[in-house]
Amino acid sequence: MDFNFTQDQLLFRDSARDFLRGEITPERVRALWESGHDESLWGQLTELGLVGITVPEEHGGLGMSEVDFVLLAEECGYVALPAPLVHTALVAAPALVDIGGELAASWLPRIAGGEARVAVGTGPAQPLLVEDADRAQLILLERAGALHALDPADLTLRRNDSMDGSRRLFTVEGADEGADEGAAVADAPAIAAALNRGGLGCAAQALGLAQRMLDLAVAYTAERKQFGKPVGSFQAVKHHMANVAVKLEYARAPVYRASWSLAKDHPDAARHVSHAKLAACEAAALAAKNCIQAHGAMGYTWEVDLHLYMKKAWALAGAWGDTGFHKQRISNALFEDDAPLGAGATF
Repeated sequence: MDFNFTQDQLLFRDSARDFLRGEITPERVRALWESGHDESLWGQLTELGLVGITVPEEHGGLGMSEVDFVLLAEECGYVALPAPLVHTALVAAPALVDIGGELAASWLPRIAGGEARVAVGTGPAQPLLVEDADRAQLILLERAGALHALDPADLTLRRNDSMDGSRRLFTVEGADEGADEGAAVADAPAIAAALNRGGLGCAAQALGLAQRMLDLAVAYTAERKQFGKPVGSFQAVKHHMANVAVKLEYARAPVYRASWSLAKDHPDAARHVSHAKLAACEAAALAAKNCIQAHGAMGYTWEVDLHLYMKKAWALAGAWGDTGFHKQRISNALFEDDAPLGAGATF
């Protein structure tokens, strides 16, 4: 079997990469941390077709799958994209596809056209934090084991601070009154699918973030000199960077497998997503740790770009299920009475 991405997938990734790395500079990310608003960026993403990439073609999108988008999500991580593109393409649009019917027919074309945003709030964390709920025209919120379609105008949104200044997180109040039986649009399977796709999005972005931090540290240590030599030539620094590179490379395969499992509705998709998120977030955490050391104490300061990426990596590690949640899912799968164990069966 050929496990490589197709030429079309790689070309699409390269096209998105050129745009993202050219437009989403550290200076623009900093500005959006402070302003929190850039409609022009969302318009650019819409024009490129990225917002509607997973929206079915009959609703005006490109009709692509998680496998097609995972490389783009990785690129979003590389630039610490300060916009909810991954949330929209991997969680909101597929959730509406799962729901189907009039709700999907009404909202999916508007998502693909950049005319409306949909936010999804689900997951094990309490209280639920909904990304970019203040800019959404529709919120799909988990309540009492069901997913409810709610109008943000009927809700009270309270901002929660994040260490990643580009993530706008809100608790939703007043949903009990609006989440009556008539507003319930999906049940447990759709909720589980949204959680898994959110976890995959975090994992893919963590790969990109780890790569960006590694690239920054390698570039810095090649220029910074001590005793007349670049500090990157010292063996201890080389080992720090090599350890990150190895862990990052071993995290890629689980992330790509998880995207395939979700696209194919594989029965072990939840376990594959948990494996991917654990591996990718662990690689990003090591990258943050070692790259801070490579930069010295200044690596954590506002003036150095590194902090933009490490803070996003730390924030994503706790999103859509934290480390404890995903380790528990792996543990539950491994210790089932009929669990297939051994090479090729577990990891």
